[in-house]
Amino acid sequence: MSPEPITPNALRDWPLPEPGAGKYGRGQVLVIGGAARTPGAAMLSALAALRVGAGRLTLAVAASVAAEVSVAVPESGVQPLDEDDAGHIAVGALTAAEDDAGSADAVLVGPGLDEPDGARDLVGRIAATVGPETKVVLDAFALGVAADVADQLEPLRGRLVMTPNSGEAERLLGRACGDDDAADARAIAERFGAVVALSDVIAAPDGRVWAKGTGAGGLGTSGSGDVLSGVVVGLLARGAEPEQAAAWASYVHAAAGDRLAVQVGPLGYLASELLTEIPRVLVELGG
Repeated sequence: MSPEPITPNALRDWPLPEPGAGKYGRGQVLVIGGAARTPGAAMLSALAALRVGAGRLTLAVAASVAAEVSVAVPESGVQPLDEDDAGHIAVGALTAAEDDAGSADAVLVGPGLDEPDGARDLVGRIAATVGPETKVVLDAFALGVAADVADQLEPLRGRLVMTPNSGEAERLLGRACGDDDAADARAIAERFGAVVALSDVIAAPDGRVWAKGTGAGGLGTSGSGDVLSGVVVGLLARGAEPEQAAAWASYVHAAAGDRLAVQVGPLGYLASELLTEIPRVLVELGG
């Protein structure tokens, strides 16, 4: 099956759900990540979720940086998570965020995690902690450990999105990536029952594949992937299905980068600058 191109017209023919009237109607997002040394990654994801219209936001981050994060992102509630002596999210930390996870419409796990044991515990417990309809996104360090707890992720089949880079894809595949991103994305999607956004392609568990034709090298910068995963979780919270959220997010993220490539230069724009462009791209697409 050849990838279906993601174009502005294709997205307009695949409109996002109408946003609700209030913040709860527009969806509740929980972002879990942000170790003591890397809270910015979780903050970028969280702000991206708001920029695409999610209504209510909670950030669950390491306790030692929770106060600073609450000031830096005043739009968010902040849940402190237990950490070890080195500032990594500790094993068992998810207990503190169980209520938030249970009520969220969409949960993102991964941005700013930096240690395997705590990350593996979070990923392994997330399916049993979220609500039965909650959609889940795994990104960054969470993808590096997901293969270790694949059985525990089984309840999330059909409501899981993964956004791996090539190294994380190899961990998920248990082998080196090949020359065909679509084939690799399909293999991951089938194994985990997830929608997978890998490089320029998006694969669904039923074998459907989409490909975006925009975006340039400037997106290969620190924090850019955190923005992408935040767009995905925000659209999920608004009611988009996993494949729709991934397709729209991939295009919107890339188009925002294209706009900055013109305004700033093909290289050198910041991931945080993508946040301002995202709502403008959405307006142009009717999202």
